[in-house]
Amino acid sequence: MMDLSPASDETVSEGRTDSPEEAGSSPGEDSLEALQKQLGYHFRSPEILCRALTHRSYLQDGPSSDSGADRLSIDCTGHNERLEFLGDAVLGLTISDLLFRRYPEQPEGALTHWRSSLVNTQSLARIALTHHLGRFLHMGRGELLSGGRGKRSLLGNAVEALLGAIYLDGGYRAAYEVIQHLFAGLLEECRPGQWEKDYKSMLQERLQGVGLPLPDYRVVSMEGAPHERIFQIACTVEQGGKEKAPISRIGFGRSKRTAQQAAAQALFTALYLDSSLTHPEPEQAGPSTCRTGEEPDNR
Repeated sequence: MMDLSPASDETVSEGRTDSPEEAGSSPGEDSLEALQKQLGYHFRSPEILCRALTHRSYLQDGPSSDSGADRLSIDCTGHNERLEFLGDAVLGLTISDLLFRRYPEQPEGALTHWRSSLVNTQSLARIALTHHLGRFLHMGRGELLSGGRGKRSLLGNAVEALLGAIYLDGGYRAAYEVIQHLFAGLLEECRPGQWEKDYKSMLQERLQGVGLPLPDYRVVSMEGAPHERIFQIACTVEQGGKEKAPISRIGFGRSKRTAQQAAAQALFTALYLDSSLTHPEPEQAGPSTCRTGEEPDNR
């Protein structure tokens, strides 16, 4: 994900790094030349690099004495949010391509799970920490005092902005090579078979990642004698807002646990195999079924 969950990364906790040293300073050079060397790419346009490293607060509040702007000899005239938008798209395409080529025998479900495990704030923040990106960011005094250099969301956004900047400065091939370099270690952690795991946990992690409430599991029916009982359970997710109907899927199993897993798998597949959480197909509002063949367990 492979275990790429936030809990496995001790350097990122509660939205921030555990110490200022992790986020803001480390042994070695702190010049932009050093950063570009770590990325494996040298910018032809220093202006676009400056923009990629500039948080909105820098333009709103003005630089602090430790804003990072002193590392550039040019004035930053824009922030990195548009580059972040572009970089997110470039990253998603590149990771999809790398996984597709690396694992030719793996099904769509495995590739989708791995991609969601790689392309998220936690993984991006880990990469930013590895390369001490926080020390190079330009931000306003308020953001800096609130621990901005260690906020995982800010760090992840900055990585995406850098990738967008590289794409504009050097083209897709340059961005592809940088992503391949930065994600090499995480790609190595992908292992066939690991995607077939606890779908309840996978669904919960994914929903939390996009700020949606946790799923609700409700027993719809129980059929059969006690020794051969079949449970029917609905897994429902609220999309948020009165205008959006809840999304639900039904699973069957010979225990509540297996039926819940089956329902969670059906909903996870419906929501994420086409990456359409915010734009589900109309028929996803109704139930569908997923069965499991595990041994009886009436827990």
